[in-house]
Amino acid sequence: MGAIKEQINDILEMLEDTNMDFDVVAKYFGMTPREVYDIACDYSEYFDDSMDGDHDSAMASAGFGTDEDYGYYGDE
Repeated sequence: MGAIKEQINDILEMLEDTNMDFDVVAKYFGMTPREVYDIACDYSEYFDDSMDGDHDSAMASAGFGTDEDYGYYGDE
């Protein structure tokens, strides 16, 4: 991942996960609050948090799919 993309992801994660305001995040990254705001507006739709860290996400990421991919839908 490129350095700029990684920084954008870090900024978006900080804004979303910690609910910090633009001033605090801007100070952390050495930016202006307006720059952080612009990043949040321009890139938030591209931020992918679909891999939430659970077992199914890890297995899907490793190429094994999920139970549903193999026809298992739980005890019916």
